[in-house]
Amino acid sequence: MSHQTGIQASEDLKSVFARSKDGDIRMIKVGIENEELICITTTEPKKDWERDYDDAVVRHLEEKQPCYILYRLDSKNNQGYEWLFIAYSPDFSPIRQKMLFAGTRATLKKEFGGGHIKDELFGTNVADVCLDGYHSHMTSAKAPPPLTNEEAELELVKKEEGVRTEISISTKQSHMTGVHFPPTEEAVAELEKMRSGDVGYIQLKLDLEKEIINLVKSEFHIEADDLKGHVPSDSARYHFYLFKHTYEGDYQESIVFIYSMPGYNCPIKERMLYSSCKGPLVSLAEDDLKMVIVKKIEISDASELCEDFLMGEVHPIKNVHRPKFAKPKGPPGRGARRMVTKPKAEDE
Repeated sequence: MSHQTGIQASEDLKSVFARSKDGDIRMIKVGIENEELICITTTEPKKDWERDYDDAVVRHLEEKQPCYILYRLDSKNNQGYEWLFIAYSPDFSPIRQKMLFAGTRATLKKEFGGGHIKDELFGTNVADVCLDGYHSHMTSAKAPPPLTNEEAELELVKKEEGVRTEISISTKQSHMTGVHFPPTEEAVAELEKMRSGDVGYIQLKLDLEKEIINLVKSEFHIEADDLKGHVPSDSARYHFYLFKHTYEGDYQESIVFIYSMPGYNCPIKERMLYSSCKGPLVSLAEDDLKMVIVKKIEISDASELCEDFLMGEVHPIKNVHRPKFAKPKGPPGRGARRMVTKPKAEDE
């Protein structure tokens, strides 16, 4: 909040303000002299406000002298004509002058009548307050606020995804359609081999430009403890792993889907697209290719991938010994429990 300077409008300036409301004045240039707001000059309207603008405003600006400009537009509100208030403070003007004009702006607006002012414009050079500068000001004022890099990426992702949310009152559920990048024929062929047991490990990645899912690698067999060495630390991936193991004496082969996302090392666009494409890819594998995926896992750190980890995910330990509910103890210091018995009936 700026500090007021105590400077007031001169009687001559107040008289100009009163006459300006009739529409006979296009521009009023105001300065400060002898601790008083004064009228330096005025111009009359000749054409419409845009064609009058530069001649009425720019021509009366001085290189190193701050001033106020009140410029009448052609539009009206319920109080009369609308005005543009310009505060001009050149970069090379004296510091004391800048501070004086900055501290007197509110006083001038109050003297003129704030209800007549439609817009305000501040400038330190002619380019800021000329007609083109005012048009740029109006354009930027209507534009949405600037986005951070993360918000801009998120907005781009939303546009590319075409996310659509439908909420049904009858079902009381929301359904969101995600992005569907189709896997290449090569990737589908490897997934079919895994279903038959001919491939033990498949790694897939998104091609963001072509909007497809590419095959990165496939292996006949990889030991569970060696999986971590195949997971990138700087980008997301999808993994299908045929987990060959023995459980309770039985040999089993279980397909596990692993979605690896190394935290915030990836751009937000990549994180959101991988997250959105995951569901359609798993549905294609289960519904169309008839793969039986026993477990779906998401990891951010590949170091946790090992045989013990997969065993715990595929065959979680069940706690069959549930502790019985223990009655809470009473408050301490309440004394011995009293026994209440009914008195015996007296013999008649």
